[in-house]
Amino acid sequence: MIITILSGGVGGARFARGVREHLRREHPSAELRIVVNTGDDMWLAGLRITPDLDSVMYTLAGANDEVRGWGRIGETERVAAELNAYGVGWPWFTLGDLDLGTHIARSAFLRDGLTLSEATARIQSRWDVGATLIPVTDDEVETHVVVEGGSMHFQEWWTRHRAAVPALGFEQRGVSSATATDAALAAIADADVVLIAPSNPVVSIGTILGIPGIRDALAATSAPVVGVSPIINGSVVRGMADACLTAIGVETSAQAVAAHYGARSAGGLLDGWLVDSSDEATIDGIAVHRVPLWMSDLDTSAQLAADAISAAGL
Repeated sequence: MIITILSGGVGGARFARGVREHLRREHPSAELRIVVNTGDDMWLAGLRITPDLDSVMYTLAGANDEVRGWGRIGETERVAAELNAYGVGWPWFTLGDLDLGTHIARSAFLRDGLTLSEATARIQSRWDVGATLIPVTDDEVETHVVVEGGSMHFQEWWTRHRAAVPALGFEQRGVSSATATDAALAAIADADVVLIAPSNPVVSIGTILGIPGIRDALAATSAPVVGVSPIINGSVVRGMADACLTAIGVETSAQAVAAHYGARSAGGLLDGWLVDSSDEATIDGIAVHRVPLWMSDLDTSAQLAADAISAAGL
């Protein structure tokens, strides 16, 4: 059995960990593939930074900082302090020393001529992640936020301003000329079920869907496509996805996000949709399942994964 997840951000990483745990318990021969958003990526201080790929990798490797929700556990920041002293990089975007090792390795691989997919495979081979991490594209696609008077990189809007600057829209620069990786297309085509993680619908899942070829692959796959709501009882589970949804005119609710994705039978994305037990949603063409969505520990995360796979009929 092949399970493919479309994922981005911390919520997607934690969901992926729950899926892996469920598979280890109940389907040990299953293969887990994770197609990861690359729209948050950027060059900083001469290094290629890939926040979502690293969040998923560190989380599955057990190396992430659970308190902060990002970065490596046990980090120090001596190099970041030195970079700040030289006026290099963004002082509000702190890179830990261990994390910098990953970014330096990735940048070295890229400068040696490897694709992002090849560099990712080399980097993840160090860790026991129990899954294959797949960048949605090897091309550089970076999300910028349109604000009054101009635009800024998504990381500046998200990390520095905490989404407090009103967003007028989002631009995925380079998306129209990008190409989905062969591995991403194969992960969707070969899957027995495709799961949409409870990631930001606009800048994580939305960016993945914007890469040419991905929507066609999802429309063509024989696998059921089941999504998990990132909204519980009218509030975002994590982060500031509500600010992103507001910017594109979508209400912060499980119902509205499902409608935004749309039914696959009507040219949209979903066959099934998991909402929290406290929520309701009714969308023609989408089978809605009400289950507990809070991933408070590994057991509840694994149960959510079991519910999602069950909603696919497996």
